[in-house]
This record gives sequence, C-alpha cells and structure tokens, in this order.
Amino acid sequence: MSLRSGARVEDALARLGHDVVPIDVGLDLIQQLREAAPEVAFIAMHGRDGEDGTVQELLELLDVPYTGSGVLACVRSTDKVLAKHLMLEAGIPTPEFFAFNETAFRELGAAEALGAIEERLDFPIVVKPSSQGSALGIKFARSPADVPAALVAAFSYDSKVLLERHVDGRDLAVSILDGEPLPVVEAVPQGDEFYDFQARYEIGRTAFVCPADLAAEITAQAHDLSLRTYRLLGCEAFARVDLMLSAGGELTVLEANPIPGLTDTSLLPQAAEAAGMSFDELVGRILELALQRAPAT
Repeated sequence: MSLRSGARVEDALARLGHDVVPIDVGLDLIQQLREAAPEVAFIAMHGRDGEDGTVQELLELLDVPYTGSGVLACVRSTDKVLAKHLMLEAGIPTPEFFAFNETAFRELGAAEALGAIEERLDFPIVVKPSSQGSALGIKFARSPADVPAALVAAFSYDSKVLLERHVDGRDLAVSILDGEPLPVVEAVPQGDEFYDFQARYEIGRTAFVCPADLAAEITAQAHDLSLRTYRLLGCEAFARVDLMLSAGGELTVLEANPIPGLTDTSLLPQAAEAAGMSFDELVGRILELALQRAPAT
C-alpha cells in the first residue's frame, strides 16, 4: 500500500511542477536523504516505521521538514491501546477492550483470564495488533474457539494485542485536512462480513459512499468526535479517524490514522473529492502545510 500511495503522490507532485526524488526506505535511508537534500519529505509510509514516529524522528534529526503529524502524535495514534486509553480519559466513546502483551500470556497466565474477558466483551470479538495499520493482522472471533488462532495472528504482527468489543453497524471514516473535517465516507464490504485488509484495498471488494447517507445530526457528531480525537492525539495537517455507527445510532471511535492512505481506493482522497478538491490539489495542500511548518532558514 505504501508503494501505491508513494507512486500516486510522486505523479501528482510532478504534475504540480515539483522536482521529485522517490526514496524506497531501507538501510541506506540516511544516505539517500543526505544525497537528495530535500526541501521537504512527503511521507507515504503506512504502518510500522512510517506511521509510528520512527521516520519522523530521523527526519527531524536531519533537519528535513516533513508532511503530516509530528513524532508524539504518531506514537499516540499508532499505538491503538494508548490511543484508546487517552480517548477513555477524555470522554470520547470507544468500544470496550482489553489489551495484553506477549509476556502476559507467556509468564503471567493471561490465557486463564480469556473466559472472563470473553464474557465481558461478548461475541463476536475483534482481535487486533496494537500498532499495525491497514487492517493487517485483524481477526474476527465469532466464538471462544476462534480466539487462540486470532491471538496468534495478531501476535505475529505485534508484541501487544487488544481484544475489542465488536460494534455491529456502519463503518465510517472522517478525514481531517488542516483542522477541518471533510465529508464522511462509509465503507460497505461487498459480500464480506468483516472489513479486512483484502476488502479494504482490492477494487470491487468494498463499496464507498461519500458523503455517507447520514442524518445531519449524526454527521455533525461524527465530525465533532473526529476533531476531538485529532486534537487529543496532537495530529497536524491531515489525518483520518475511523468510527462505527451502531444500529442504535451510537457513534464510537475506533482509531486515528496519522498518515492515511493515498491510493485509488483510499478514503482521504475520496473525501477530498467530495469536498471539491482534486487529488493533485490535495497533495499540493499537504505539501504546502509542511512547508508552512518548516523553520525559516
């Protein structure tokens, strides 16, 4: 996904008249950055290293301005467990959850508590790694028998996992650009009960509705919750907040993404288009915000 976002952004920047130096992140990242000496780095990495503050920290070390949120906001947002605890403390509704690291299972006997957890959360349960993006490693446990395999899958992506109450409802996303919410996008899986990685990125597996067909008060509430989450986590320039709308009309926040995707199936570009902004204009605005934040030389 990162490569697809990067290629699309590279094309847009070239159309906007910028000199673009694509960098495929690897062991020679620092060397590539020093040789390129960019005026600004447009980050199109998702998930671990790109979205969790790692690359941002390195860019700050090299005094290279970059797009999107800073290190702390990336750390807060990418760690789903930390983000959910912060939301609870701030009074932002989020589905009930429990979180454990591998040590809890290997050395503290947390497996013995699974029955109590399952009783508290009820089935089905969503099991997910704490720090991955793009729905990677997320499993849907419909019964106690499904939980062990779901935990194994989640632990293969991260040393900390969370078990979260499943909200049966509508999957919504609010993208925010420069502190302003864009039209709500609804993701409607086609033939899949669960919106997994494949459903998210394979064209035809998910239908997207933007603006989502919602009552005005629900749209306003979704915008308000998303802005509160964006500010709580310290996000800057742009981000995307994912929410669920239950059958009873209750909104809960699942997570925030400090570097949302920019592929042809990604939600931020769709929301920007619904707001009357082309993809090139979106990329140009994101770049402009990074340059505005760059220290004067």
